[in-house]
Amino acid sequence: MSFVKTRIALIILQWALGLVILIEAILFVIPSAAHGFAATHMPGFIRLILGWGEILGCVLLLIPRTTIRGAWLLLAVFVFAILIHLLHGAYNVGNLVIYTAAAFAIACGK
Repeated sequence: MSFVKTRIALIILQWALGLVILIEAILFVIPSAAHGFAATHMPGFIRLILGWGEILGCVLLLIPRTTIRGAWLLLAVFVFAILIHLLHGAYNVGNLVIYTAAAFAIACGK
């Protein structure tokens, strides 16, 4: 793949990941999501740390000068979320693995 095509693909991946995760993170931190998260029996501050970390990472990811920092922050939040899922016996982390791979590709490709 040529350099230009690779760059365009990374920009599309950057915006797709940033917008999708931003929307999901906002829905995750709004108060109505607290009831669903309470079923996990984890402290509520975990939901806020993950959600606000994702929001901050997405905002940084979508600003051209801070894209790399945002990608690394998102990668860290996703790894943290994967670990929490696995430690609580929730093995359905496929989406998180894909998000982590996308953040890694953006961080390394920029």
